[in-house]
Formats: sequence, C-alpha cells, structure tokens
Amino acid sequence: MTTDVDLATAVSQKFPSATPRASLDCPAFNVPAAEATAVLQHLRDALGYDFLMDLTAIDWSTEKTSRFTVVWHLYSSTKHDYVRLAADCPSDAQPAMPTSTGLWPGADWHEREAFDMFGITFTGHPDLRRILMWDGYPYHPLRKEFPLAGLPADFSDPAISAETKTGLISAPMAGGPFVATPGEPMSEAEPRAKDEAWNEHREKPE
Repeated sequence: MTTDVDLATAVSQKFPSATPRASLDCPAFNVPAAEATAVLQHLRDALGYDFLMDLTAIDWSTEKTSRFTVVWHLYSSTKHDYVRLAADCPSDAQPAMPTSTGLWPGADWHEREAFDMFGITFTGHPDLRRILMWDGYPYHPLRKEFPLAGLPADFSDPAISAETKTGLISAPMAGGPFVATPGEPMSEAEPRAKDEAWNEHREKPE
C-alpha cells in the first residue's frame, strides 16, 4: 500500500503547486483548478488510482472566497487505497472547473449532479445539463443560501400547474431542529419541526 509520504512526494515532485490537505482518512491534496486535470491523469496513469469513486463539491458560504471547491475521490484497484484531490473554483460568481470526463466517462453524471446542485460549470463536458431538477429550475439546492425546506417554484409541466392550481411549496418537515412534544413519550412517528426555512442568514431556532 502506498504511504502518505510516498504519495505526497510523488505528487509534489511532479506538481510543486500541489499542497497537502487536512484529512483523517486518506492522503489528500489541494491543487489549482488549471492543473486539476493533469494531476488527476498523473494519479491515474502513473500512480495507479484508476477508479473515480466520487466527484462532489463544497460551498463554503457566500462570505468565503474561494467559495466553491470541487473534490475528487480516487481508488486504486491494485493498491487498494484512496486519495482525495480538491481544487477551488477561480470565480465565486461563475464557478467552473475543467471536466474529467475525458479521463473517466463515469464523471459525466457526477459533474451533472454538481452542476445541478451547486451551479458549477464543467468546461468541456459533453452534455452538461441538470440531472435531478428540471431544466429551467431557478435554484441550486445545495448552495448555502438555499433554505433547508426549499423554495416555492412553478412546476416544470404547465399541465400540472393548471390542474393543481399551485406551484411547489416548501417541505413541511425538512428543516428542524426536530423535536418531540414535551412531556410525551417518544413515538416512531416523525417528530415535528419548529421551523423549516432557517439557513446561514436566518438564525437556527433553539
């Protein structure tokens, strides 16, 4: 199994701009967005990390710069260990990252999910469109300013809106903190939420 020190040396010798990233489980590195694809390819071709386990993103909040970070988790099918790579999107207003679909075709759906949920564009992606929400949905649900209960929106199908006479409404049980009725025994039923719409701009109720 590759040690953290061996892998750190191998990566830093090839890419001096790569820096260690705090991690409790596996070796991890921060790299500039412009070098992310090259580092990923080096990890795959030269160091044996041949399987893209996951691609996700982080929104650090509207007050942070860089606001968005893309994260890749790779696995070596020969050494049976993992590595994590992270790169900050250069722009907070229009976050973007080069696609890794040229290295792993399976990155297609991962990147579409990050695009859908965070609004991060993956340049060079062959078919970048929403994968969970419908085309034209105006929000990105995993951004920090998005309330836990969601936001009202029009249905994607006009026929549904015409029949129901309503749009989407906030989820009644999505917020929290979840509580049971004081003085009553706990039940198997889902507890009620005090409030559904708190986020970093609205204080979480006690």
